[in-house]
Amino acid sequence: MNHIKIRVERADALEIPGDVLVMKYAQRGYGLDELVVRKTEEAGESIAAMLPKPGQYFYTKSRIRSGVENFLFLGVPPLQEFSYKEIREFGREALSVLAEVNPIAKTLIFTIHGANVGLDETESFESQLAGMTDAIYANDYPPQLEQIVIAELVQGRVTRLTKALNDLFPEGRIPVDRSLGLRSLSEASTEKLRTAGITSQDKKHIFIAMPFAEEFDDIFHYGIQGAVNNAGYLCERADLESFTGDVMDWVRKRIETADYVIADLTKANANVYLEVGYAWGCRIPTILLAQDSEDLKFDVRGQRCIVYKRIKDLEEKLSKELTNLR
Repeated sequence: MNHIKIRVERADALEIPGDVLVMKYAQRGYGLDELVVRKTEEAGESIAAMLPKPGQYFYTKSRIRSGVENFLFLGVPPLQEFSYKEIREFGREALSVLAEVNPIAKTLIFTIHGANVGLDETESFESQLAGMTDAIYANDYPPQLEQIVIAELVQGRVTRLTKALNDLFPEGRIPVDRSLGLRSLSEASTEKLRTAGITSQDKKHIFIAMPFAEEFDDIFHYGIQGAVNNAGYLCERADLESFTGDVMDWVRKRIETADYVIADLTKANANVYLEVGYAWGCRIPTILLAQDSEDLKFDVRGQRCIVYKRIKDLEEKLSKELTNLR
């Protein structure tokens, strides 16, 4: 084939028909990989002891009711060490391993990585796609591969990722022309795929301090993330519930290197105030947000704060603020 189809689909990854479902194993169970291990054990086979260390993999047939025939677990570092560079390596390694263990695979199922634990959504996605193209243009992928499906349950994210995908591959196809490689793509696509995951850690970024709770998801995705990305910054935040180990070490590093910190003080979350205090100590410019000025505690009431009632208001006010700060 002269191309490989690729798309983002709103679906449960276990329900999409495919040859292999690819998952990371970050040295403990999270989400999908944890669910697959549990369901496999319920089906009468324990695979927990076989889960891979970083740099290793575990490939097995599916023993559970699902649309896929096989599972591939790739061992990666713990989540707080799994950043853009590692996501790119994950994308490349997945296709490389499958070239060996299942060379006749035609349909591969993936999910997005990094965004659910605070990394920039688009940069994470592009890093994974860049790793896949690394393998494809090195001819290190299953030779009969026809399509790659990225499964995602949240419609808003499906829409955002589909836009990012179309920006890279306008026809939903990865051209397979090893003589041209990335040169078969547009200049903009080539630059994104060349740098994603390679220079990501050095790109300008804004750290978002806000509660990592469902009620704040729309505020983050539609009120903050778009304004930050449109201003030319990566948009990151920390999910303190997802990390093990010293999560604050990761938070400190991203705050220390941030161009700005944006903090939503709504509901006066203690972790958010802790992050604001650290940013101030590092002399990082901080933009404060709140849905109500009454949410502000005495120690920040003297600071300028963007008060918003609606998400659209927040996006407009924040976009203007970031423009003025340039």
